Amino acid sequence: MRYSALAPTFALFVAAATSAFAQGPYKVLKTVKVGGDGGFDYVQADPPNHKLYVPRTGPAPRIDVYNLDTLEKSGEIANTNARGAAVDSKSNHGFATSKPAAMWDAKTLAPIKTIDVEGGPDGILADSFNNHVYIFSHRAPTTTVINGADGAILGTIDLEGAPEQAATDGKGKIYVAIEDKDNVAVVDAKTMKVLNHFGLDGKGGTCAGLSIDAKNDILFVACRQPAVVVVMSAKDGKIITTLPIGAGVDGSAFNPATMELFTSQGQGEGSLTVIKENSPTSFEVEQTVKTLPGAKTMTLDAKTGLVYLIAAEYGPPPPPAAAPATPPAGAPAGGGRGRGPGRGPMLPGSFSIIVVGK
Repeated sequence: MRYSALAPTFALFVAAATSAFAQGPYKVLKTVKVGGDGGFDYVQADPPNHKLYVPRTGPAPRIDVYNLDTLEKSGEIANTNARGAAVDSKSNHGFATSKPAAMWDAKTLAPIKTIDVEGGPDGILADSFNNHVYIFSHRAPTTTVINGADGAILGTIDLEGAPEQAATDGKGKIYVAIEDKDNVAVVDAKTMKVLNHFGLDGKGGTCAGLSIDAKNDILFVACRQPAVVVVMSAKDGKIITTLPIGAGVDGSAFNPATMELFTSQGQGEGSLTVIKENSPTSFEVEQTVKTLPGAKTMTLDAKTGLVYLIAAEYGPPPPPAAAPATPPAGAPAGGGRGRGPGRGPMLPGSFSIIVVGK
């Protein structure tokens, strides 16, 4: 499937509705059940130190650390209730979106200190441009900026919305997907000020993933409603085209070595979409790889081209609570809108790391 800036929008959605898991060069190379209790969200590769960070929440919060090559557990950051982790490339310091934020030596995993941050820490980005670390929150302050060298708080930024994934062009600009406002915030890394908001103009909504081709100034905004990637100029926000992806996207990464974008989707059977950039104006959905249900976040090892995803298996959901025969006093007649059954419990030992490559 090939799409250019002039491709009919209708064709995109026909393809999205009828596409199966396409054959191609990428496949699941291995799925390793590493187990361990607790919830999970983001996963982060640290290729220089051959580590893979997987924050786990719950009664025993910590960040599990695995060898990036063997996927054997190599350590943990204990007592750290975080959703994301990142490593500053210059100082080799790791940071996590716990509250307070944890800081450690990325070579030895030795704790350095904790940093008092406000808001509700969630996503994170380490920017090599000036070695600042950005901690994102869905409530104010939506961004806390930390010095990667010493962990000092440099300031906060109001992004005027709920931030999801962020990307840096390495030249002084930070781009952040604003999930609830359907736009991309543009931040000046020097002044820590918002320069602009690039709207999606109805082409995409509920944006959760964001990646950049820094060489060609191309942004890839991965959206859930509809399930598309909106391709736009990082210079002025002009929309170039849209391409279909799977349902429930929550992460993306761009590999400049192969000029490919990867987006991870956790709904249904779980999928990884591969989009090829043929030129700054021509893009195609190259392949869709079946992963596992719930494998919604991912990370890329740009050195090897391998993609890592995380998922777990769950039991049947609990039955919905029965409505009382007689409504309580003061309850409206005719019942009300109840909440449907939730997800069942995680099956013991089922938490897995999925590796996709050629």
